[in-house]
Amino acid sequence: MKKTVWTFGLISGAILSAMMLLTMPFMHEIGYDRGMIVGYTTMVLAFLLVFFGVRSYRDNVAGGRVGFGRAFVVGALIALVASACYVATWEVIYFKLNPEYAASIQEAMIERARTSGESPAVIEQKVAEAERFMEMYRNPAVNIAFTFLEPLPVGLVFALVSAGILSRARRSEEPELETALA
Repeated sequence: MKKTVWTFGLISGAILSAMMLLTMPFMHEIGYDRGMIVGYTTMVLAFLLVFFGVRSYRDNVAGGRVGFGRAFVVGALIALVASACYVATWEVIYFKLNPEYAASIQEAMIERARTSGESPAVIEQKVAEAERFMEMYRNPAVNIAFTFLEPLPVGLVFALVSAGILSRARRSEEPELETALA
């Protein structure tokens, strides 16, 4: 199981990391909203490897049969490895390669609040929230936790779906039961 998890997790993580590194320099041109669309589309494509990893485990390690629980664990571990790669890449970008990116995120949040058409009191409240968030986000532990919340839920959904589709324990036992009753 370790080899399958590491292989597919690292390939998925490499896709996530490469796309992040490729798109970050163009974030101002792409825009933050479209950047999120590109990011989550990349996550969906990268997490397709969860499905292929679980299938590889089922076919090559588990002898063609795997229960839902084991399939989910394999998929979740692949998603965890890929998410860890994503987080590690973000930490390097955020703290080393582009430390001024935090200020541009904060400026975008404030600009979005100002152009929302809300009252000045609401705008000030949103500006204060943006400042509190950015202060909190400078803490590496908080930064890591928030960054894990981006890809990991997507990966876990893929793990659940993959486990449901690829688990064979119940399906292969049902025909035996039917023939025993006949």
